[in-house]
Amino acid sequence: MRRAAKVDDNQAAIVDAFRKLGASVQHLHAVGDGCPDLLVGFRKVDALVEVKDGDKMPSKRALTPDQHDFFETWKGRRPFIAHGVGDVPRILRAMDNITECEDACAKQQPKDVQ
Repeated sequence: MRRAAKVDDNQAAIVDAFRKLGASVQHLHAVGDGCPDLLVGFRKVDALVEVKDGDKMPSKRALTPDQHDFFETWKGRRPFIAHGVGDVPRILRAMDNITECEDACAKQQPKDVQ
């Protein structure tokens, strides 16, 4: 039987910081099997975010074997890791850069021939 999913002590503060900066957040920590803790949406880009408590010793914030396997086998964008509220703006800037790149690529696509 699977144990209840553990939630890092700083997860609520990280979620609050994402939301205050305009992101949508869906909790995924109960999914298990190494799935990251959060699904974050910002400016039409979605990202998976694994929360680690930056106040804990490095050995206590390492990826579990299941998380490592998930990161290695996931076919989408690599999940971000948030160790604290200070990582939230960095993650959102990276997500915003993805939006800019996708917008630039879309402008370069040839228009359909009619």
